[in-house]
Amino acid sequence: MNWKYILSIFLISGLTACGGGGDEPGSDPDPEPERAVVPSAATLVFPDNNSECNEGVIVNDTQSQVLFQWNSSQNTDSYEVNLRDLSTNNTSRTVSNTNSVNITLKRGNPYEWFVVSRAEGTNETANSTTWKFYNEGPGITNYAPFPATAVAPARGATITSSGTVILEWEGSDIDNDLEEYEVYFGTNPEADTLLETLTENTLETAVSTGQGIIYYWRILSRDATGNTSFSEIFEFRVN
Repeated sequence: MNWKYILSIFLISGLTACGGGGDEPGSDPDPEPERAVVPSAATLVFPDNNSECNEGVIVNDTQSQVLFQWNSSQNTDSYEVNLRDLSTNNTSRTVSNTNSVNITLKRGNPYEWFVVSRAEGTNETANSTTWKFYNEGPGITNYAPFPATAVAPARGATITSSGTVILEWEGSDIDNDLEEYEVYFGTNPEADTLLETLTENTLETAVSTGQGIIYYWRILSRDATGNTSFSEIFEFRVN
């Protein structure tokens, strides 16, 4: 008997049997892992934008509880309500697994809010638009303007200028009696130098160029009854 021949056949058969079956023609590939779906942005419902919120439960003379509401967004597991007190610029965050949440507010105070949509399995989020409102307060017949917001240059922007820059902002007032703005502008981080008083919401002013100078500015809004509000301090760099 030819033992060498029999041994060769045995070795070839063993190698064939040990070969991975996954490489055989027609075998199914391994399934790809499921990808986390990115959440979409919520649509705000209440409190309304640029309005007086006169709904809610009065807690005491200085506080009331308001139900914040928004439309549910797709692919979302939880929501985070970001609420900024416009009189102090302090921000609070409240998490909800539904499309509403009760929050206790100061009465007679302006607020700004937006909702962040979050989903499990991904760090990506989606932000709603931002709304402003005044929470009702006892004895208030005319509200101060909302603090103005910067439009251009965007906060923290770096711009290239030929020697001038156009400042643009947005003001609003639930009583619709905005009368004028004071523009404070300069290189002092306090932005305490009055540049001009005007009724429009844009102003062109001179700046130095090519030196990386940082400019600071803010807006005082005044209504027809003399109520005022200061914006935050905005900044931009000029190259």
